[in-house]
Amino acid sequence: MRRRINLMASLLLTTLLPLPLAMAAETIAERVPGDPHDFRLERLAEGLERPWSMTFLPDERILVSERPGRLVLIEPDGSVTPIDGVPRVVARNQGGLLDLALHPGFGQRSDGEHDWLYFSYAKAGPEGSGTAIARARLDLDAPDGPRLSKVEPIFEQNRFSVLNHHYSGRLAWLPDDTLLLSIGDRGDSDRAQDGADHAGSVLRLTATGKAPSDNPFVDDPDMAEALYTLGNRNIQGMTVTQDGSVWSSEHGPRTGDEINRLEAGVNYGWPKVTLGRDYVTNQPIGRDHAPGMRDPAYVFEGRYAPSGLAWVDSSRFPGWQGDLLAGGLRSETLTRLTIDNGDVSHAEVLLEGEIGRIRDVRQGPDGLIYLLNDQPNGGLFRLVPLNR
Repeated sequence: MRRRINLMASLLLTTLLPLPLAMAAETIAERVPGDPHDFRLERLAEGLERPWSMTFLPDERILVSERPGRLVLIEPDGSVTPIDGVPRVVARNQGGLLDLALHPGFGQRSDGEHDWLYFSYAKAGPEGSGTAIARARLDLDAPDGPRLSKVEPIFEQNRFSVLNHHYSGRLAWLPDDTLLLSIGDRGDSDRAQDGADHAGSVLRLTATGKAPSDNPFVDDPDMAEALYTLGNRNIQGMTVTQDGSVWSSEHGPRTGDEINRLEAGVNYGWPKVTLGRDYVTNQPIGRDHAPGMRDPAYVFEGRYAPSGLAWVDSSRFPGWQGDLLAGGLRSETLTRLTIDNGDVSHAEVLLEGEIGRIRDVRQGPDGLIYLLNDQPNGGLFRLVPLNR
């Protein structure tokens, strides 16, 4: 059951706590009820412009991307420091600087071979714009301030578009150190069923942006070599579990927002199979089911507009272990989804409206849950479990 809580008293409280990351925390809600964990809602930083993604550095600082094209470093005291050297992005409509992901081996070798930050973004081209990936070194101790160096564009989608929406752009590493990239249908639904087109799909790439030789369609001359799945409208959340399972949250049109378990070579149906409706007529667009196409694992009620997605294995939230946390934009909601044998068996609303549009959801290295809200003056938030 969706619920709102009275925040008037807790909004007056500001508490500095001895936290695992030693970050200054402003209490937004002292106790939010949850099953089986009540939790405290805290704000760690503010003044972020349309924050889109975050990643955690080994020294416990946090990188955040802002969609207009800025990358910032959040210090333990909540201060926000810009990082120079970000390449030009197309910051129009849904485009801009998008997802962030450190290489899985970041900080693990003395020679720094894997110390790369990967980021997706909307890139300008001669025929509009497209979703692209670059990687760069982080030079946080540069004399003139933190900056990116050795920026290397490693991938761009094979067909750009004059439309400036449905870039998708979520990044996720698989256990074999290959990189998944989601690309939306770019506003042209038929592209999601064209296997030669990167739009409306998830791609699997090497760390240097190439198509691995064991991708599911590499031997089909009519299919793009990088293709991992197809029939995806606009994925906005993607996470990989400990056993290598991949889950995504995906926008339908008018309703039909989905959770999917992504598997290599599978067609997820858009636009032939969808529970979404036409924006103008409100009439059904496709079929409920079709041979050779995978039904969603879960469909949200109403217009949820899912975004960030996190898988929980934290000992800090033992009752949530193995569950997904799905953020919502239009719905301004954080929902816990219980996974049983690959299916969603239960949904619990944890937040609804307390921080506005939720753009990203992550489990931090300290086991706590971190959120970004999609606002012109956005912030970084955290959930901390409480004893009942």
